[in-house]
Amino acid sequence: MPGREEALALLKEYNDNPALVQHGLQVEACMRHFAVKAGEDEEKWAIAGLLHDLDYEKYPDEHCHKAAEIMRERGYGEEIIRAMMSHAWEICIDVEPLSPMEKTLYAVDELSGLVNACVLVRPSKSIMDLEVKSVKKKFKQKSFAAGVDREIVKKGAQMLGLSLDELIAEVIEAMRSRAEEIGVA
Repeated sequence: MPGREEALALLKEYNDNPALVQHGLQVEACMRHFAVKAGEDEEKWAIAGLLHDLDYEKYPDEHCHKAAEIMRERGYGEEIIRAMMSHAWEICIDVEPLSPMEKTLYAVDELSGLVNACVLVRPSKSIMDLEVKSVKKKFKQKSFAAGVDREIVKKGAQMLGLSLDELIAEVIEAMRSRAEEIGVA
């Protein structure tokens, strides 16, 4: 399986938009965090997170399908490909998240976007002083980060057996751990 550097290069090859690359890095940070907590393969989970939106910019109408094709050509295993596909369950694909890695990716994708949006409107522009209650307040405000599907976030928390507060706290902690690299410091 290609390593992290190859995965990051692949993400950048298919995404010119810096925000999409940043989102991949943010989801990667969340996946690493949850893999360590679960005693799972950190690198595998991280790559699934990094590449989950690989095809989103160039092939929006083929989202996940084109990424699977590209990832197979580049030597990624089916476990990572299935996780990538399952993140868009009931949006554009019928691959239900079943494994812990798949459920985690499904749960953190949308939420990391909301947390990032919360950081951008903070006076500090930093995740270091972001609290769960601030994210919860914005979560309830449907007009804030309107592209974030709150139902997916709730369903993802349920899949992981976490309360919404617990999931938000874990995502904040994960993103803090790599704040500089992922643009939220």
